[in-house]
Amino acid sequence: MTATIKLGKLAEFLGATLCGSKEKEITGLATLQEAGPAQLSFLANPQYRKYLVGSQAAAVLLKAVDADGFAGATLVVADPYLAYARVSHLFDPKPKAARGIHPSAVIADDAQVDLTVSIGAFTVIESSARISAGVTVGAHCFIGARCEIGVDGWLAPRVTLYHDVRIGERVVIQSGAVIGGEGFGFANYKGIWHKIAQVGGVLIGDDVEIGVNTAVDRGALADTVIGNGVKIDNQIQIAHNVQIGDHTAMAACVGISGSTRIGKHCMLAGGVGLVGHIDICDNVFITGMTMVTHSITEPGTYSSGTAMQTAAEWRKSAARLRKIDSMARRLRQVEKRVEDVTPSGNASSEG
Repeated sequence: MTATIKLGKLAEFLGATLCGSKEKEITGLATLQEAGPAQLSFLANPQYRKYLVGSQAAAVLLKAVDADGFAGATLVVADPYLAYARVSHLFDPKPKAARGIHPSAVIADDAQVDLTVSIGAFTVIESSARISAGVTVGAHCFIGARCEIGVDGWLAPRVTLYHDVRIGERVVIQSGAVIGGEGFGFANYKGIWHKIAQVGGVLIGDDVEIGVNTAVDRGALADTVIGNGVKIDNQIQIAHNVQIGDHTAMAACVGISGSTRIGKHCMLAGGVGLVGHIDICDNVFITGMTMVTHSITEPGTYSSGTAMQTAAEWRKSAARLRKIDSMARRLRQVEKRVEDVTPSGNASSEG
């Protein structure tokens, strides 16, 4: 965490055009409405421009077109939100773990643990696991047999990796996430469910982030695969043998059924559900609470369900919805009657 940084250094760091004193010191970040005279803010969404003139911020990240009308210093950039994302790390108060292995950690004799790692209290690392340079593993984590964690990975406290989970470089996994749990596989014989062994693993690419209490199940036969740069929010269920393409992002409470394949650069909003064994092509955006029941082969935006109404309006709509099937049958009967009384040929006129 950087306690203070001068605007001149900040402009240099961002490649921004500074209008204001290079010596002005910034001590933190805040919104336009809440920023004080030593804080940096940003304007990325046009609907917040109304707060710019009255902001008390010491400086604001913004585009050139928005620079007029603010009395303080400005840092003009092409993408203010991206600039804010970069600056946020300079003021991140998250404690940095000290290098070393806590004496209460339990590590198998044949596990390979780099000397530069940080292993928290009561962590368990099982046989043949491999932990690479710069990795941080928080307290009470479990790293199963033959797991691999790439360079500069970061596991928050209470992350569980079952056996044979392979994780790329710079991967972030938040508390409560379970990676490599057994997929939901059962065979039904005469009304009784018989468990199917899940013999695959999980393969996670580089620069992936996985949120709090998210589950990524291991594959039934082949691996469940998460591509490079994928961002997965909290409380998401990813079933066995799912494949997610590079740089796809999904918001909280998404549920993905088994063997579904999602392309690259897709976005799934909160609460989206996908049935199993379907394919989603690249560059698809699925809006919140959509239920996807078949493959999507064309890029674009997709939605299902109905928009919010008052309870009274919704009850009326629901009542009408229940009648659609009978209405469709009656309409078909009317169409058939019309067809029956309509001459099949053109009527001829007689003089």
